[in-house]
Amino acid sequence: MNRPLVGTLATAVLGAAALVGTVGTAHAAPQHRAQQPQQQHLKQHKTKAVDFAGTVALSNCSGSVVRMPTSQPNDPALVMSNGHCLESGMPGAGEVIVDQPSSRSFTLLDKSAGRAGTIKATKIAYATMTDTDVSLYETSSTYAQIEQKYGIKPLELATAHPAKGAAISVVSGYWKKIYSCNVDGFVPTLKEGDWTWKDSVRYTPQCKTIGGTSGSPVIDTATGKVAAINNTGNEDGEKCTVNNPCEVDENGNVTVHQGINYAQETYGIPKCFGVGNKLDLSADGCALPKPAATRR
Repeated sequence: MNRPLVGTLATAVLGAAALVGTVGTAHAAPQHRAQQPQQQHLKQHKTKAVDFAGTVALSNCSGSVVRMPTSQPNDPALVMSNGHCLESGMPGAGEVIVDQPSSRSFTLLDKSAGRAGTIKATKIAYATMTDTDVSLYETSSTYAQIEQKYGIKPLELATAHPAKGAAISVVSGYWKKIYSCNVDGFVPTLKEGDWTWKDSVRYTPQCKTIGGTSGSPVIDTATGKVAAINNTGNEDGEKCTVNNPCEVDENGNVTVHQGINYAQETYGIPKCFGVGNKLDLSADGCALPKPAATRR
C-alpha cells in the first residue's frame, strides 16, 4: 500500500528520490516505468484546473475535505483518507470501524498548497480496508464555517463510475505535489497481504505516487470531482505481499505490475450518507462493508 509516512522519518527522507518504498500502505512509493505515449487525444478535451484547495495533510498521509452531492453548508464537514492511515493503525481484514471518537487534526491547504488553517475531527464516521481502503472523519467545523474562515470549499464526490482513459490528477496534501496521468483500467480484485479490494483503479505509469500520498483524492480533470482515493502500488515486483499488490481477474488469473499504482473508487460512498452527512449503511444502494455485528 502507499504506506503512511511516520512523522520524523518523512522529514528525514523528504526530497530523496529514494523515498520510493520507504513507507507503505497509503500509496507506497513505487518505482515506475516510463509512461507510454498514449491517450494523447484526451488532452484535446476541456479540463478543469486542479489545485490543492480543499486537500489536507495528515501526520502520515494525505486527504481531502469532501462533500456529498446532497451535503448542505451547515453539515459537519467530512475529511476523507485511507483506512490504512488511521491514527490507531491499519484495520484488519474484515474489520469495519464506525462512530469511533477521534480528535485528529488536519492541516488544510489553499490552492497553492499553503497552510490555510487546521480543522479537527470529532469522530471516525467510517473506516475499513475491506473491499476498499477508506476513512471518513466527521469534523467539528461545518462547510460554511470552513469557507467563511479560510475561503476553502470542499471537493465533491462523483456519483458515476470512473471511465477508462479519463485524465486524472492525484493531489497529495502531505507532499504538496500533484501527479497527473490517466485511468489505465480496472482490476476486479486487488490483493495485498491480508487485504482484498474490489474494482480498483489502475493508473497509467505516469502517476509515480510514493509513501505519504496515501489518501490523496483522485480528481477527474474533466469534472473536477473526486473519482477515487489513492492507496497503493507494487514496489518490488513481488506477488500479493504487503506493498506489492497483485491483480486477480474474473478467472482467477494473477498478474503483477511492478511500479504501477492504484486507487479505490469512491462513487458509491454518497449512497451511504444521508441528511446531515450522517452515515447510513442500511440506505438503498449502499454497498460499503458493514461491521460484523450488523451484517445479515
